[in-house]
Amino acid sequence: MQNISVIGAGTMGNGIAHVFAMNGFDVKLIDINQAALENALKTIDKNLDRMVAKEKITPDQKVKTLEALSTNTDMISGVADADLVVEAATERVDLKFKIFSDLDQHCKPECILATNTSSISITKIAAQTSRPENVVGMHFMNPVPVMKLVELIRGYATSDEVTNRVFDLSKKLGKVPVEVNDYPGFVANRILMPMLNEAIITLQEGVAGVEEIDTVMKLGMGHPMGPLQLADFIGLDVCLSILQVMYQGFGNSKYYPCPLLVNMVASGNLGMKSGHGFYDYSQGPKNAVVADNFKK
Repeated sequence: MQNISVIGAGTMGNGIAHVFAMNGFDVKLIDINQAALENALKTIDKNLDRMVAKEKITPDQKVKTLEALSTNTDMISGVADADLVVEAATERVDLKFKIFSDLDQHCKPECILATNTSSISITKIAAQTSRPENVVGMHFMNPVPVMKLVELIRGYATSDEVTNRVFDLSKKLGKVPVEVNDYPGFVANRILMPMLNEAIITLQEGVAGVEEIDTVMKLGMGHPMGPLQLADFIGLDVCLSILQVMYQGFGNSKYYPCPLLVNMVASGNLGMKSGHGFYDYSQGPKNAVVADNFKK
């Protein structure tokens, strides 16, 4: 596999494209929004500069990484010669189903179709194609250039050959692949999201404030980032989508999203991406807590 197409130029998509290009693959980053593609390239350039400054890569490696990247607003032409497509679009079931149905029509028969979904069934996504044996989950962690883990999720029909090839490919990217089975939330989010949700419930019930909850978990539990700050970092809309998938998939009330989370997403306060979440990021780094307005 040499030609890689990445669908979606958001936080995860540009990180995935960055990692593939930096490791010698030819990468096409695809998004219907030209401005999103331009912002993605700026982000990749900035992240590469940071790596050069820290002497993790050389200036020549930065140049070669950028040369390996191209962008495209047309998915059909963007995936025509791909050996592997990694979908990193918004965490919406209908959107992912549509993308995989289209990919099935326009990709080479032997092309492997991977999704970076953080919770949606690989089996259901694969069922939108005529090649379910070639569909696999490749769940990268954010920020992709830094985090080592890749959750490798087999759908019901994913072949051993495809699983092994993607496992080896992940290692070539400098990642640590861990094979897991296809259940809602997989492993990472099945454990993480209930904890974040419980932190939001704790805030809603007035047990403690935002900074107090995060401080307890950082200093008491050794977490590098408090759960409410982490939820902001992930995106509150993403957290809500994952919880909804798990609640629907398991029918267990422990996955039911906290009403405070639902209200914040409905109001457009999505965390770092919108400038406001449990913290205020509008002036740069997080500062004043803004979530208290939503508890009333």
